[in-house]
Amino acid sequence: MMSRYSLVFTLLFSAILVLGLLTKFYLASRQIRHVAGHRNSVPTAFAARISLQAHQKAADYTVAKARFGLLETAFAAALLLGWTLLGGMDALNQALIHSGLAAHGSLVPQLALLAAFGVISGLLDLPFSLYSTFRIEERFGFNKMTFRLWLADLAKSALVGLAIGLPIVALILWLMGSAGSFWWLWAWGTWMGFNLLVLVLFPTVIAPLFNKFKPLEDEALKARVTALMQRCGFAAKGLFVMDGSKRSAHANAYFTGFGAAKRVVFYDTLLKQLSPGEVDAVLAHELGHFKHKHILKRIISMFAMSLAGFALLGWLSSQAWFYTGMGVKPNLSEANDALALLLFLLVVPLFSFFISPVFARFSRKHEFEADAYAVSQTNGKDLQSALLKLYQDNASTLTPDPVFVKFYYSHPPAAERLGRMAHAVESAVP
Repeated sequence: MMSRYSLVFTLLFSAILVLGLLTKFYLASRQIRHVAGHRNSVPTAFAARISLQAHQKAADYTVAKARFGLLETAFAAALLLGWTLLGGMDALNQALIHSGLAAHGSLVPQLALLAAFGVISGLLDLPFSLYSTFRIEERFGFNKMTFRLWLADLAKSALVGLAIGLPIVALILWLMGSAGSFWWLWAWGTWMGFNLLVLVLFPTVIAPLFNKFKPLEDEALKARVTALMQRCGFAAKGLFVMDGSKRSAHANAYFTGFGAAKRVVFYDTLLKQLSPGEVDAVLAHELGHFKHKHILKRIISMFAMSLAGFALLGWLSSQAWFYTGMGVKPNLSEANDALALLLFLLVVPLFSFFISPVFARFSRKHEFEADAYAVSQTNGKDLQSALLKLYQDNASTLTPDPVFVKFYYSHPPAAERLGRMAHAVESAVP
């Protein structure tokens, strides 16, 4: 019989699920209407640089992704309901309990539960990944992947996930069962150490499994970039060009690595689209994030939120109503650690969605600060020109819905970003 606490948690879980679903549908609908309503005219501030055809392509691309996102959102909500209150997780757990895996040790059935959940969830997500890549991205000229490459990426991702994820998950499950009531503190320290290790290994071990990285060969550009980094007091392990064009026409540049292992990586598509001065400006923007310690602040925030999350999991995992309230019977003779971990990972995003505007706001603030730094270190007009090209080449809409922006945009909309940048450039002119 369901306890009062279980019933209350079931009702709370259901209410948050429905409220989140309605909010996401409302926001997506606003975005679709707003972008479609401004489709037939280029905003005045961009009329001299952006053609109506490019503007309409960006609008159509945005609307297509938003409509597809509605389908993904509805499916995700139905799947979550199926895993929890409709008994999917409980059925999977009971099937594994009665399979005889427990005879091989307490960790084996728990790892089997996590693996089975991951495989089933991954298979259910495949149609959405296929449609997004080979229909939407293909339709708008962005997809460069073959189906064979897509399959190869899928296989590599699964193997990397297994090789990296299985040991850390096994260690956390062992700590949950062996480290006493404060296991969550040890698990948090383990998880943080793992994340820092991945930051170090990603540039030289993981990323090369998926892409080719060649040293930047353009000597003139290399000299400009090196001079900029020296001027900004930044040191990197090397300058590399990534073959991003084999998967997508989208362009980007980024820093990767940690500490002395940092690398500067340019997509080959970016170097084809931007002038040397514009590349300088885009790199200066990224350097601005380091100058203002945005990366360090995000890592510290991640540490703090992870600590709170592990502490909450430590408490919830010992509460029977947490399991029964989500439609799962806790194991009586076996460990519930993997079950608690999965249920926690399913329920937390429902609640965290409603505080996402706070994190999005801080992210947009950081982007403004990085832009201001880039304007102070390079030609501000080059940064304006580069960003406008990237908005156009990536088919980013110039007319997003303001409410949608507050919830989802980690970067400011083009009008706000370039408007503030133009003011900074004008102020810098004697």
